This record gives sequence, structure tokens and C-alpha cells, in this order.
Amino acid sequence: MGALLVCPLCGHEWNDEPVEEAQDEVIKDAFGTVLTDGDTVSVIKDLKFKGSSTAIKVGTKVRNIRLVLDATDGHDIDCKVDGFGAMQLKSSVVKKV
Repeated sequence: MGALLVCPLCGHEWNDEPVEEAQDEVIKDAFGTVLTDGDTVSVIKDLKFKGSSTAIKVGTKVRNIRLVLDATDGHDIDCKVDGFGAMQLKSSVVKKV
């Protein structure tokens, strides 16, 4: 069948070309450094959030981050911030320490 291969039992057709492997999603900080689970990061700008009169200040260190690869809203880091509790951050507002 020309460039296609055909299964004689079921009739399924496919190319003989190798299939490209799906690339693993890489999450980078604000400066382009690759982040991994368990890293320690530092916040690079003040972060205000709803329901609190305080903000997370510049330079706050966040330890033991977990990366979320299927983040649809852009918040691709799960973490626990001292004094604030569990929350999600965007990788664009942190740098790797």
C-alpha cells in the first residue's frame, strides 16, 4: 500500500516512520533555572492574596516544593509557606536557591 503498512488481520494502517517521544514538561523559575521536586526557592516579589491583610514578602524561602505538571491556571508549584500554610505559586515569581 505504498508508504503505509497494513495489518492483514484487522486492516489497521500505519506509517513505518519512528514515533517521536513526548517531551517531559520542564518547569523553570523566573531566571530560566530548571526546577525539580524538593527544591528550595525564594520569592522575588511581594505576593498579596485575598482574605489576608499581610503579604508574602520578597526573599521568603519556600522549602520542599512539589511541581504540578498539569496546571491549567498557571500555578505550577505546590508548597507550604511558613506563616501562611499550603498554597500554589507560579514559577514566574520564584527563583531557585
